[in-house]
Amino acid sequence: MAITQAMTTSFKVDILSGGHNFNTTNRALSSNTQDTFKIALYTSAATLDATTTAYSATNEVAGTGYTAGGNTLTTVAPTSSGTTAYVDFNDTSWTTATITANGALIYNSSNSNKSVAVLAFGSDKTSTAGTFTIQFPTADASNAIIRIV
Repeated sequence: MAITQAMTTSFKVDILSGGHNFNTTNRALSSNTQDTFKIALYTSAATLDATTTAYSATNEVAGTGYTAGGNTLTTVAPTSSGTTAYVDFNDTSWTTATITANGALIYNSSNSNKSVAVLAFGSDKTSTAGTFTIQFPTADASNAIIRIV
């Protein structure tokens, strides 16, 4: 089993089909409601990569302070710099958590739990009755978690 960091292929196709709404501003489609994006944590037994199409509870973390399905993310509004468009999320935490995670899946819970991106931590990360935090990179054209170059 392995977790490989990637923007999922199905997400790329969904973007071209208007399947994800990160912002309510300038929305050309009929719905002007921002989608809800979540992040779920996974153990090293999970297989997640570019071919992951949707959230699954298989090999999801279980433990004190963690609820299946993970946390709801707060989106940093999409923008651009130069020729790169990007979107990011605010950091998210599980408090008083006793869990071990090896990676995560960002997914769209408003749209059939479709996958967005897989995060690989590189090794198991553990929290024992403490705060487990996902710290997203700086929201800019070089670092944001989702960039279209």
